[in-house]
Amino acid sequence: MKWSFEGKWIAGGFGLAMAVMAVISGVSYQNATSLEKSTDKVKQSHEVLETLIGITATLNDADSGRRGYILLGDKSELKRYYQATQTIELQLNKLQTLLGKNSKEYEQLAKLEALLEQRSVLARKSIERYQEGNYFTPNQTNLAALSKRNLTEIQQIIDQMQFEEKQALEVWVQEFQSTIQSRMLIEILGTFFTFAILFGVYSQLYRQMKKRQQAENLKNKLAQEKELGELKLQFFSMASHEFRTPLSVILGSAQLLEESLQLIVEKQKLKNLYRIQSSAKLMTQLLSDILTLARAEAGKVEYKPELVEMQTFCLNLIEDMQIMSPSQSFIKFDKQGSCTHAKVDEKLLYSILSNLLSNAIKYSPKSKDVYFTLKCEPKAVTFQVRDFGIGIPKEIQQELYEPFKRGNNVKGILGTGLGLALVKKCLDLHQGEIFVESEVGVGTQFTVVIPQNQIKV
Repeated sequence: MKWSFEGKWIAGGFGLAMAVMAVISGVSYQNATSLEKSTDKVKQSHEVLETLIGITATLNDADSGRRGYILLGDKSELKRYYQATQTIELQLNKLQTLLGKNSKEYEQLAKLEALLEQRSVLARKSIERYQEGNYFTPNQTNLAALSKRNLTEIQQIIDQMQFEEKQALEVWVQEFQSTIQSRMLIEILGTFFTFAILFGVYSQLYRQMKKRQQAENLKNKLAQEKELGELKLQFFSMASHEFRTPLSVILGSAQLLEESLQLIVEKQKLKNLYRIQSSAKLMTQLLSDILTLARAEAGKVEYKPELVEMQTFCLNLIEDMQIMSPSQSFIKFDKQGSCTHAKVDEKLLYSILSNLLSNAIKYSPKSKDVYFTLKCEPKAVTFQVRDFGIGIPKEIQQELYEPFKRGNNVKGILGTGLGLALVKKCLDLHQGEIFVESEVGVGTQFTVVIPQNQIKV
């Protein structure tokens, strides 16, 4: 039966209380008899009894270890057997010291030593037969019978020695009545200490139960948050689907109007049409970013790393950014390092770098170029995006990766504040890091580091 944590504490508390009571009772007994007889004699008799009981217990432990090794093949049980054998030798030496060579019990002790030595020989034979694979043979039956008879003889001698020691103690116990008051005092103290121990144990148990309750509450809270995340994802998925269709119609209609009117209407007069297109694109991007962010928070974004040729990937990304960006800023690319491939999720990496490059172009003057650097190393692949734009205030740099956070110096530049939040979520799936260095009015540099276990060179 597997005990619960609380059950172990309760059993331990009762066991400790009983142990304290046993110790106090022993002390009380010694105190009562020491008033009439020699303290040394009482202590000697008490130790003889404890040692005899200890020999019995250790002998059982040795037999248990031997049987455990033979039946289960567990070497730790064999080690337990040898340790118990050594303990028995120490206990016999202690008995020799306590009894002396002139006592009657010393003769019984000599017999006990001989029987224990015989039992040790029988046990070694059974272990050797097991190790040789000959344990389950007819000869083993004779060996078991000898072992059983030997154990009976050992127990008889131990019982006889215990009986004689108890008889001697009974004489001293008869004079115990005269010291009953002192004994009662010790018992009262024992009860007090037992109560104190139990109170301490149950106080600790109460604290553990409170901690478990707090853990359960936290678990329930996490489950609720997970469920809420699922509901958010469903809502954003539905909203994105419902909004994308009319936005596509608006954007498509605006583009058709532009194509049909640009030959007959001055370009300057089409600025409202361009605003419609720009706003529709911005709203479409906003929906896409919100949906991706919700998927990331709900753990629904799949991470599928594969070997990707980095230089080609970066050049294709730059070409896409230059085509989509209306700005005249030019992206200058530089590659460092000798490796050519990195293990990444291509879609997530595209989202990371496209957001960083888009921000660099968006917040830079039209006349300033953006610098894009790839550093491919054996243990990591590093990307740096540097611009000479408006910069990021220091007070907001620690909050950059929270949704909808934007600097107070963006003025009229359009943006959602979701790009860097998406960058951080996608980078976390790569177990990567991002660093920012920025100064207002000077420019900004983002550094993305993605660790690599294997890079094909």
